[in-house]
Amino acid sequence: MKKIVFGITSLRPGGAERVLIDIVNHFKNDYEITIFSIYGDGEFEKQLDKKIHFQSLYPHTYNSYPKWKKIWFSLQFVLPFFRNHIYKKYIKNKYDLEIAFLEGPITWLMSCKSHTKKYAWIHNDLVCIYKNHFLKRKLSEHAYRKYHKLIFVSQDNLQKFKQIFPHNQLPKQVIYNYINEHEVIEKANAFTVTEIKQDLPNFLQVSRLTEQKALMRLLDAHRLLIQHNILHRIYIVGDGPLKQELQQKITNYGLEDTFVLLGQKENPYPYMKHADTFLLASYYEGYPMVLLEAKILNKDILITDSAAKEVLLNYDKGMIVENTEKGIVEGIKKMIEKKDTIDEIKSFSNATILEELKELLGE
Repeated sequence: MKKIVFGITSLRPGGAERVLIDIVNHFKNDYEITIFSIYGDGEFEKQLDKKIHFQSLYPHTYNSYPKWKKIWFSLQFVLPFFRNHIYKKYIKNKYDLEIAFLEGPITWLMSCKSHTKKYAWIHNDLVCIYKNHFLKRKLSEHAYRKYHKLIFVSQDNLQKFKQIFPHNQLPKQVIYNYINEHEVIEKANAFTVTEIKQDLPNFLQVSRLTEQKALMRLLDAHRLLIQHNILHRIYIVGDGPLKQELQQKITNYGLEDTFVLLGQKENPYPYMKHADTFLLASYYEGYPMVLLEAKILNKDILITDSAAKEVLLNYDKGMIVENTEKGIVEGIKKMIEKKDTIDEIKSFSNATILEELKELLGE
């Protein structure tokens, strides 16, 4: 049986991580699959089928280590000597196909020299990711030359890659993200949500609390609307490095009752089902899984203009607004003014994506 290893930073909740779990669980009987993760203790590890092998370089999450260890871990992926040592010990010549499933350190690691076929998956807008990171951009530019094929989750991501790395001549392919729609629906009905109040129009964003997700800007837009007596609530499901700063800003604004951090949820789907509108106000995106999930649940969707708009093609309940605070303000206003309608649940199919994945993994 063909042996495939997927490399990723961790299996903590995230879009790429959700995609990977669904892919490997779907193909568990077709290949001998291993997930090699840099950091362990990810919440999604428990969702892996028992046939999937899992191995982590470090046993715990990145944030659980002291600062000096974080620096040391980072250096090991930057410096070729240590990177090659890790690769040789854990990955080299053990698999028929190596797939780096996320940008950054795991892509640098799995680019080390071997005779194995290698693919790299690109989930994000690399122009935005690397615009202020010269070293990371150079490391990635060098690493991406070592793969046999590059896979992109959207046409926009592909074009941005060509923009930042114009001399890369490797074969490139776009495969939209796969998701297990039956599992989403089943989990959405797992329990009843009580935290989301229904006395005002409500919006829900599910994301990491990071700069990319533009939560500070979203809070400012929310505050402006409240000041103009356009009443609504925004709920955020997720965790991340900006949590403390964001909560402090919410408190300073006196908006604790209308801008609510719900924290990380192992199952966010009942919250999505319960919300009036699903929101994603990011500065930039790839092909966000949360939007696919919101589509499966037939939600109204409001997003800022980014690569994420490809997810909303032919979806008539989506609204794309200018990627500014003003755009967010206008979008929320329009969603609030929108009349309630009863919508028929539309079918969702991954058949084409599964065929593309099957063909890719079988090459």
